[in-house]
Amino acid sequence: MASSRDRARKLARAKLDRQLARRAAATKRRRQIQAGVGAALVLALIALGSAWALGAFDADPEKKAAEDVCVWTPQDSGANTNLKDVGTPATTGLPTSGTRPMTITTDQGAPITATLNLATAPCAGASIAHLASRSFFDNTKCHEITAEGALHCGDPSGTGLGGPTYSFYDENVPVPVPSGSGKVAYPKGTVAMVANPPGANGSQFLLFFKDFNPAKPAYPVIGKVTAGLDVLEKIGALPTVDNGSGAKVKPKTDVVIKSLTVGEVAGTPAAGSASTAPSASPSAG
Repeated sequence: MASSRDRARKLARAKLDRQLARRAAATKRRRQIQAGVGAALVLALIALGSAWALGAFDADPEKKAAEDVCVWTPQDSGANTNLKDVGTPATTGLPTSGTRPMTITTDQGAPITATLNLATAPCAGASIAHLASRSFFDNTKCHEITAEGALHCGDPSGTGLGGPTYSFYDENVPVPVPSGSGKVAYPKGTVAMVANPPGANGSQFLLFFKDFNPAKPAYPVIGKVTAGLDVLEKIGALPTVDNGSGAKVKPKTDVVIKSLTVGEVAGTPAAGSASTAPSASPSAG
């Protein structure tokens, strides 16, 4: 009898051991499967996140919103009645390479032509092109011949306070050029923006008929004169009178812009020559 009970106990123990072994194996397999599923899920989430970040789930990838090239800050025409509302340029899709030709026809002789550099001053180029398309500059006076050697134009009000009902930030302000280096920050023929207050550019610009090398340049360079520099120099030699503020800077003879036009984008600056702004030239002293 004892042997029978012992054998039964051994059989029951063996059966229990087999059951425990099967359970342990099943548990191990389940954990392995869960770990594999978890790892696969993590990888899938990483892949999905990367695809989402890259725009793979956009309904139409070709129609994704383009980044703004320029920001136009509204100006209050109620607070400044010298401002003229002609809308604002686009903010996206603006050219950021190449040049655009600008032609200024005055009552002082042959047209003055220039190139606007879209690589270094895309917003200035876009703004002037927009304003020119609205005849903003036509039949306006260049109201100042500056002591710095530049013709100041682009303000229909002739006060130095006028412009469009938007402004934009400085682009391409030159770095200081050491005196005696044989170079200047604003060589003769430079086209630059000028703003009141500085940094709030609108429509006013300078055409330099002399070299100018300030200790701290403040005018953003936007292009260069390509023809008509002799006309510009002749205008620069006109006598000036008091402009009403005590400064003798107003041309005694009116200098009228009959028309200002901006052409289509022309090419891309050559490699190694990112800017078509005027290269520095020896100072006239």
